Amino acid sequence: MKRWIHLSLLLSIALALSACVTQAPTTTSPTGTNKKTNGGKIVIGFSLDTLEEERWQKDRDLFVAKANELGAEVKVQSANSDDAKQIAQAENLISQGVDILVVVPHNSEVSAAIVEKAHAEGIKVVSYDRLIKQADVDLYVSFDNERVGEMQAKAITERQPKGNYALIEGADSDNNAHLLKKGHMKVLKPYIDRGDIQIVYDQWTKEWDPANALANMENALTANQNKIDAVIAANDGTAGGVIQALTAQKLAGKVPVSGQDAELAAIKRIVAGTQAMTIYKPISTLASTAAEATVNLAKDESVQTNKTVFNGKIDTPAILLDPVIVTKENIDATVITDGFHRREDIYNQ
Repeated sequence: MKRWIHLSLLLSIALALSACVTQAPTTTSPTGTNKKTNGGKIVIGFSLDTLEEERWQKDRDLFVAKANELGAEVKVQSANSDDAKQIAQAENLISQGVDILVVVPHNSEVSAAIVEKAHAEGIKVVSYDRLIKQADVDLYVSFDNERVGEMQAKAITERQPKGNYALIEGADSDNNAHLLKKGHMKVLKPYIDRGDIQIVYDQWTKEWDPANALANMENALTANQNKIDAVIAANDGTAGGVIQALTAQKLAGKVPVSGQDAELAAIKRIVAGTQAMTIYKPISTLASTAAEATVNLAKDESVQTNKTVFNGKIDTPAILLDPVIVTKENIDATVITDGFHRREDIYNQ
């Protein structure tokens, strides 16, 4: 088992307070061989919450491809939305002597233990898409998720500026879900204050599970005698559950529903008119940017960041990318032009 020289806590603090990740001392193996200076291959541990959703499979494949292109090797583990399993898998990656760890956390606070364990072995941690909270994370790479929430709410209020709204939010355990909701409420508050919009149902979706979103939406419809005028669903999976419930009540297409991730099923629903919009977060850009930053960080080279995000403990150096709204009118110009989906798959040609 490879062991690494312990980095002091001062290094993590210094990294967090900077506007970019600055050059840090190079770690060495017990034999004194320095993989970062002798031309050895960088080994990245990639710990994902889940691979059950189409979106995360794309992230994995694109990240691995870009890292390989940069001469790095990637060891991938998926925890199937199990906190204990994710921590155990991260420990296994650490024991294999990876040079750096990239984590998509299942639980944003529980995953702080992964950062602590990695840092104890001199291994830096990149928080991918979802922010790890209450930890000295070395770098956070994602999209501006509060902005995503604003875009979702704006799109739905433009279609339905008055009436009863149901909020089918993401997983309470995911920091991104809270950022999305913050964005939702930022847009909705003036409408609520004027009395134009009433929030008649507001619920988190455990594990982001579409089946839980379906149950939530069924409850919302029952509690309000089907008088729901619009739904803000946090992502395409939850939107799918919402639309299933609306379909059962013959309301699909009559009630605008938001989404996120530009999954193929969601794009097809947009074409069919049962989903109003989705947010396309160019995953190729995210994965490529994260892979490049990860390799540079593993080599103790500078990484340019554009923001810092407070994670409850430190202002984490961050690279935040811009999301894109997708509606029926711009499918061709966005997901098809980027090669994210094929025209024949969307339109069944």
